[in-house]
Amino acid sequence: MKSNDVASLTIAVVVAWSLTYPAWPASTQKELERVPRDALCVTNGEIGVLANDRLTVESPSSRAVLRNMGGNAAEIRFRYLGPTQSSKPLASGEMRRQIGIKLNAQDTCNLLYVMWHIEPDSRIAVSVKRNPGMRTHEQCGAHGYVNVKATVHTQAQKVTPGSSHVLRADLEGDELTVTADGVAVWRGALGRQLDGLSGPVGLRTDNAHFEFEFLAGGAISPTESPRAPTGSAVCASSSGD
Repeated sequence: MKSNDVASLTIAVVVAWSLTYPAWPASTQKELERVPRDALCVTNGEIGVLANDRLTVESPSSRAVLRNMGGNAAEIRFRYLGPTQSSKPLASGEMRRQIGIKLNAQDTCNLLYVMWHIEPDSRIAVSVKRNPGMRTHEQCGAHGYVNVKATVHTQAQKVTPGSSHVLRADLEGDELTVTADGVAVWRGALGRQLDGLSGPVGLRTDNAHFEFEFLAGGAISPTESPRAPTGSAVCASSSGD
């Protein structure tokens, strides 16, 4: 085969591949800052501090948000240590192990979730929880969830006991990008589903033991003490969501 023929064949293969597997847009990720424990408002469960200032959670259910409003980007660098000693079904009745990020967390009834399922399924799941006029778990329970489909997605690695991973979510306008272990695994537009939602970033775990670091975009200044929550609903204790 002549060199010109080889070059033409190579170009054709590359073009065909790019049409089948479109490239992710170039990254525009924000710089994130590590969030200390005293900057978190824990609304459910317990989050402890280890000797190296990493955080730990062993309670079957944990929820937390930043004490200041933060931005629209967050990251969890975690090591999964296995199931918690006791387990607690979700409000829906499902038994699931997972870790994830909360965005625009107006309250426990109205927010955006980016969750990494560990068991019984293994995947990245994005959902918006909307319950207009409600703000407490007693009012909304497990109602109002809408699962969001990605425009482009790929499978994240399976999380196994002892393994370490990084989950990140970046929200620009209505466009959400999720990366797992540095690889973009979910991207899509949320449209009008976030209209009217405003609140801090946060995190959530269910029925799983983790050591982790939580980072947020422009949320914490090293020379500035964390501010108190902007409203009682932001830091109110809750049974879970």
